[in-house]
Amino acid sequence: MKEHVEIYTDGACKGNPGVGGWGAWLKYNGNEKSIFGGEENTTNNRMELTAVIRALEALKRPSQVKLYTDSSYVQKGMTEWLISWKARNWRTANKKAVKNDDLWKLLDVLASTHQIEWLWVRGHYGNVGNERADALANAGVAQVLDNAI
Repeated sequence: MKEHVEIYTDGACKGNPGVGGWGAWLKYNGNEKSIFGGEENTTNNRMELTAVIRALEALKRPSQVKLYTDSSYVQKGMTEWLISWKARNWRTANKKAVKNDDLWKLLDVLASTHQIEWLWVRGHYGNVGNERADALANAGVAQVLDNAI
């Protein structure tokens, strides 16, 4: 039987590109885990994707996941666009290279070991899990800025 896990993810960027952070809050069987990190020169979309990747990497076994994100880029990418990108050899409908394909490819592999329900939530709208993930992503930004001094 697969484990049931709830994951809230978020990315943040001060400037785009700029200093970025990612955060994820995982809940399983009454337990919680918070993870975060950041990068010096990145984009908000890369941090949104990284948050999901790091959260899935934190799972120890195949799981049933409810993954909440305020990024329509991530949610639509995984539920609507990914199949077409792969069929076109990682090209968009306009025949341009898919942006962040390195992260999308990694996310595709990680997601394949789980059953994931990709749920979009409105950001900064009082959702406790989203607010927690946002705070973690901003902690990732702060960590990078603190280390730069």
